[in-house]
Amino acid sequence: MIIFPAIDLKDGSCVRLKRGVMSEATIFNADPADQAKRFQQAGFSWLHCVDLNGAFEGRSANGDAVRAIRSAVELPIQLGGGIRDMAAIETWIEAGIARVVLGTAALRNPALVKDAARTFPGKIVVAADARGGKVATEGWAKTSQITPSDLGRKFEDAGVAAILFTDVDGDGLLQGLNVAATAALARAVRIPVIASGGVGGIADIKSLMAAREANIEGVVVGRALYDGRIDASEALQLMS
Repeated sequence: MIIFPAIDLKDGSCVRLKRGVMSEATIFNADPADQAKRFQQAGFSWLHCVDLNGAFEGRSANGDAVRAIRSAVELPIQLGGGIRDMAAIETWIEAGIARVVLGTAALRNPALVKDAARTFPGKIVVAADARGGKVATEGWAKTSQITPSDLGRKFEDAGVAAILFTDVDGDGLLQGLNVAATAALARAVRIPVIASGGVGGIADIKSLMAAREANIEGVVVGRALYDGRIDASEALQLMS
């Protein structure tokens, strides 16, 4: 299982939100490239980056910060937020981004996701961000009537690399990962699932591992790493 440390970008800084609310942002590092180096030095094998401004604006808004991160570390980067057309997908993959995460685009334009997955095998991730059990879009500002499993099934044969499942209701609150919902999604689809939202301590990672769902690829961890609730070396030792 992979631990994806999160670098969420707002106005050029590394922040964490609560329940995806932009006004509830805490700045943890004004230099995202420095934060990326810290995660690399800690021994993580991936980075998970989100352009928060981009998610709301529908276009990349923290491109300079993402490029600085890309230049600062050798780790593969998974990037989401405001990437909603093929030109943007191509731009980021050409810039060295290993995986592009498509959320709003997956709901609004599934043909784009399928085309991108064929064009860039193994480089497209579908985001299933759930509020109240239904997929949220537009930077979590709007909620659809589609469940994460329904969304995932649309792309079962498309060749997407993973489904990033975020429990928006618990995101940034450190109140615990929604293991039951994550495991249910992993059983419902054949695409590997990445868990996200609410990780508050090492016990959450242990609970996810205890679910013993082979289709769970990893977990995104944010605030708990920044405020020291999770020790990087202890978490990584669990993965070995």
